[in-house]
Amino acid sequence: MPYTAEINRSKPTAFFFLIDQSGSMDDPWGMDGTKRKCDAVADAINRLLSTLVIRCAKGEDVRDYFQVGVIGYGGSVKSGFKGALAGRQFVPISEVADNPLRVEQRTRKEDDGAGGLVERMVRFPVWFEVDASGSTPMREAIETAHGAVKAWCELYPLSYPPAVINISDGEPTDGDPSRAAAALKEVGTNDGKVLFFNIHISSSSKRPVEFPDSQMGLADEFAQRLFEMSSVLPPRLVDEARKEGFAVSEKSRGFAFNADLRALVQFLDIGTRTAELR
Repeated sequence: MPYTAEINRSKPTAFFFLIDQSGSMDDPWGMDGTKRKCDAVADAINRLLSTLVIRCAKGEDVRDYFQVGVIGYGGSVKSGFKGALAGRQFVPISEVADNPLRVEQRTRKEDDGAGGLVERMVRFPVWFEVDASGSTPMREAIETAHGAVKAWCELYPLSYPPAVINISDGEPTDGDPSRAAAALKEVGTNDGKVLFFNIHISSSSKRPVEFPDSQMGLADEFAQRLFEMSSVLPPRLVDEARKEGFAVSEKSRGFAFNADLRALVQFLDIGTRTAELR
């Protein structure tokens, strides 16, 4: 049965994030318009990387159950890591933990125990920085991911297959990415094909479409294309989505359209859940 391989240090799995950094990502996001799309996405990715580190922590050690890659595409396609990790395609999670670009001090509101909220300073590691300029070479980004995950799968043929997660706010400017996506989804390990998930973020007031199992309700051709490009959720992720209250079926795909920040964070959380780590 596919997508059941145990994840351990000799058989890790991998996550590869494709982040739209085109000029439109500079636009405001959210009802109050106080945060740009690029800032919100960068915060979500950095928070997720911290979460992945925590999932792999055993005592004082961070065990290499995961390997992570990040690329940004805006005008050109480039590594999303800088500093000590610059140019790396896949980085073991222990090296991610040890090499943030910087650690910021941020405020977080917490329950004060008396019905109110109090602000507390917290450490916020930053690996992925904000950028927003140029066009949207999504097809090239997917082709880059194809080469990276193909090489990874050849190194780890017995592992749980990688998940590639694409985050964008608009249509590609370098042609139809459908063929590139189809080729990417043909890559895999002995445990199954690569999982390719897509999330389209938007400032629209329309309700997000999350984990659909058909094209019904997808109003335009671009949304329908992204749906077709996205992988069907394996049974374990169907169960995880149900636990979070989503109405999903065995045909649901790893796809969200018109997503707000809440939907983005929840999608990333579900899309990176794995079996028990050994």
